[in-house]
Amino acid sequence: MKVIDILNQAKKPLFTFELIPPLKGGNAEVLLDTVRSLSLFEPAYINVTNHQAEVVYVERPDGLLERRTVRKRPGTIALSGLIQHTFNIPVVAHLICGGMRSEEIEDALLELNFLGINNVLALRGDPPHGQKRFVPIKGGHEYSSDMVTQIASLNRGIYLDESLVNGEKTNFCIGVAGYPEKHAEAANRISDIEHLKHKVACGAQYIVTQMFFDNSVFYRFVQECRQSGITVPIIPGIKPIGSKRDLATIPQTFHVDFPPELVELLEKTKKLSEVKEVGVYWCKKQAKDLIEHGVPGVHFYTLGKAEAVSQVVRDVY
Repeated sequence: MKVIDILNQAKKPLFTFELIPPLKGGNAEVLLDTVRSLSLFEPAYINVTNHQAEVVYVERPDGLLERRTVRKRPGTIALSGLIQHTFNIPVVAHLICGGMRSEEIEDALLELNFLGINNVLALRGDPPHGQKRFVPIKGGHEYSSDMVTQIASLNRGIYLDESLVNGEKTNFCIGVAGYPEKHAEAANRISDIEHLKHKVACGAQYIVTQMFFDNSVFYRFVQECRQSGITVPIIPGIKPIGSKRDLATIPQTFHVDFPPELVELLEKTKKLSEVKEVGVYWCKKQAKDLIEHGVPGVHFYTLGKAEAVSQVVRDVY
């Protein structure tokens, strides 16, 4: 079932969550255990993230450095199929522009189509580790809106090979990301929302937001989107804080501010267990308030760990 249909038919706010594929050499069973734990709360759908390859330098026996390209978290398509067919829960597979040529994106879409997965989240992706700015590979897309256009074209039976006629039409529901506090590379919120509006015009059917810890910035974001003419569903994404380290690492990775009250609560903690208690408390507080404000659903970033999200969902839904 497509996400947009799930959203349109929902009688109450949805519970959804996101998973990260295990590191290469890891065990998929750990991921499936997370799904088993959270499936008790009847998620409407599950997202599986995608990660581009990284360049690493390995010292050779002769002392010289050898440049290698390594994909540390492979398996998005395979895991998406495994989860959807094991648990009979719709899966949203993430696709990223980073490190992929448009032909590879088309092939990935066709594989998903063969697996019966018709929900994708189209993302540009972050710059590779060690790079300050995103640069598409030759033959790749510079913006996620370009990928949205490609997927929408495939839904109309238009393939990259122009000589291909009467190609099978796909039926993908396309989601995109939104940034309540603006994308880190955007000049300002106005221009960021204009970019988001363009993604919707290209064929995006719903928006899921990057994490935030102050609900007021989400409500402002929704208002600004509506004022700009964006009418598709906007789903808030939140995450329970898991360590004090998050206070430093999350702002480094995302354009996110922490509310003073949350920072004060975290700074008072002495043990990791206390930090996690604060994280669950704050996430519950956010989720309850969001649901009271009539959001279509709440999307949880689990980072592959079910315990904290389970505590939140058990008390909120």
